[in-house]
Amino acid sequence: MSHTAEWKVRLYLFEEERMTKARVVLDTGTTSLTGHGTAHCSPGDTDVPEIGDELAAGRALHDLARQLVDTAERDIGAVDASTGGRESASAIAWPM
Repeated sequence: MSHTAEWKVRLYLFEEERMTKARVVLDTGTTSLTGHGTAHCSPGDTDVPEIGDELAAGRALHDLARQLVDTAERDIGAVDASTGGRESASAIAWPM
C-alpha cells in the first residue's frame, strides 16, 4: 500500500518582557492540531532571544508531538474496536 501526504506546519514566536511564547500549528488537510510552549529568561541571565526561541519552539513541538501520538493511539484503538480485536498487534502497531 503506497501513500504520500503533505502536512503543513507553521511556527509562531512571540517575545515580550523576557518571556517567549511559541505556537505551532499542524494542518493535515483534514484536521489541525496546535502545540504551545514558553520560555522564561531568569532575571540574572543574559537575555539571548535566540535561546528563548529555541526553548519555546522545542516545547511547542514537543506538545504537538504528544498530541499527535495520542491521536494515533486513539485511532489504533478505534481500528481494533471496529475489527473486534481480530487484528494482530503487529498489523496495527508502528515501531518507534
